[in-house]
Amino acid sequence: MLGFIQFADKLSAWFGKAFAWLIVLMTFGVSYEVVVRYIFNSPTPWSLDVSFIMYGSLFMMAGAYTLSKNGHVRGDFLYRLWRPKTQAKVDLVLYILFFFPGVIALILAGWKYSSRSWGYTEVSVNSPAGIPIFQFKSIMVAAGILLFIQGIAQVCRCILCIREGYWRHAEADVQETDEILIKQASESADAR
Repeated sequence: MLGFIQFADKLSAWFGKAFAWLIVLMTFGVSYEVVVRYIFNSPTPWSLDVSFIMYGSLFMMAGAYTLSKNGHVRGDFLYRLWRPKTQAKVDLVLYILFFFPGVIALILAGWKYSSRSWGYTEVSVNSPAGIPIFQFKSIMVAAGILLFIQGIAQVCRCILCIREGYWRHAEADVQETDEILIKQASESADAR
């Protein structure tokens, strides 16, 4: 079970970090659009669609990574007060009743929409550029498969927590900027 959890966490982290680079591309794309639109008075017909496609891809492909880091929104005003074993039992039931049926629906509906879109090489009707969007619809299937794999890892975490009484969290792979700055400030204060 631990080996599968580590595999799923690493897979989710790799895809989450790879698609996070879309933020940089979106920044350059939007900046370019602002310059050509307001300085050169020559807007592009593709900018809005491309930014939607990149943001949607980032949002969907980061879902499994966020799940592995326990970062999804949760109404935890009661949940956080429970013992880990109770939390794990509730999570296990919720994964089976709601998470997996929703993710399976995402995969099946995504497959249907994606295959239909690939069949006639769908383009965006929102811009005169006719940006191809059939590839983007495949992201739904890929994101669903990643969520399914990570969901199985989360179920394994629940089972281990029920047995052992504590949560096994994903390995830390990033650190918040404020934590880094606080650490640097304290180290420089100690050095004086």
